Amino acid sequence: MGYARKSLVCLEDTPYYHVVARCVRRAWLWGYDAYAGKDYSHRKAWVLHRLRCLAGSFAIDLCAYAIMSNHYHLVLRVDRQQVARWSHAEVVTRWTRLFGVPPLIERWQDAGVSAGERRKAEQLIEEWRQRLADISWYMRCLNEHLARRANAEDECTGRFWEGRFKSQALLDETGLLTAMAYVDLNPVRAGIAMTPEESEFTSIHARLQQFQGERPVPARTKKGSRGRGNHPGVPPLLAFRDSSDPNRRAIPMKLLDYLHLLEWSGRQHRAGKRGVVAGDLPPILTRLRIDPDEWLGMMRPAGNRFGRAIGRLERLQSHARHLGQSWIRGLQAARRLRLA
Repeated sequence: MGYARKSLVCLEDTPYYHVVARCVRRAWLWGYDAYAGKDYSHRKAWVLHRLRCLAGSFAIDLCAYAIMSNHYHLVLRVDRQQVARWSHAEVVTRWTRLFGVPPLIERWQDAGVSAGERRKAEQLIEEWRQRLADISWYMRCLNEHLARRANAEDECTGRFWEGRFKSQALLDETGLLTAMAYVDLNPVRAGIAMTPEESEFTSIHARLQQFQGERPVPARTKKGSRGRGNHPGVPPLLAFRDSSDPNRRAIPMKLLDYLHLLEWSGRQHRAGKRGVVAGDLPPILTRLRIDPDEWLGMMRPAGNRFGRAIGRLERLQSHARHLGQSWIRGLQAARRLRLA
């Protein structure tokens, strides 16, 4: 049974969500399609460019991303406090970066409206305000733009995405950490990169180059060539807790802890040591009381045994109650993931 998107996104439970969109028929429409003999790798840069554009409009932060050959992952944070602080004028400015300006709003901007029209204009602006903190509208503005651009290049019509995007609520720090690591390790798991720093078109690749004071540039592909087209640079990413700006919104963990955990997880996966725990267990696993064997299982292909939400057992149960459900997929996975 499917659920309406509005019932799956519950900002009272969490502002963090993991979303996935996949090309129709899982075709390699973002990479090299060996069957068709065509290289679509340059389209990955389109995603980065569009994410940069959306960052200037939406009150939605990007925590992590991975752009693969036939799908992409995003980890998003909705900032309702930020959108609530915007003035009517700022809402209009942000919305009209993506859409046209209706005549009513043009008259409102010129102060040439009656009292009744002003109320209608302000009602419309409030509707835009809600949309600018809405993940469904964010994904619509991303996927429709990409589909139209790809279809125009291919001189064809029809569906580009196999269906609506999938989403998972990340109910706590454990859920957020699990989803971000799963996303950042996608190219390593798929065998198209040996290390996170070689994983082009991922947030970890961008963070590491920024950490080293380098400008992110395209990495060499498996065939030894670079993607076609200009690299647009990376979209702005939500900072980690150890940011130099204490007032900045931040991911609730330290960057070095996250890098250590990611390196450890990727090393275990590449070595194929199923169930073997490294002696230098990352401190963050201990602090969050996460079972390392179960963590490694989650990092493997098809290892995500959660459904529409990831988090501690009690948070999953609370989230299910908010959705009006008596059960939610992932309860057993949550029990296994935690240490006794």
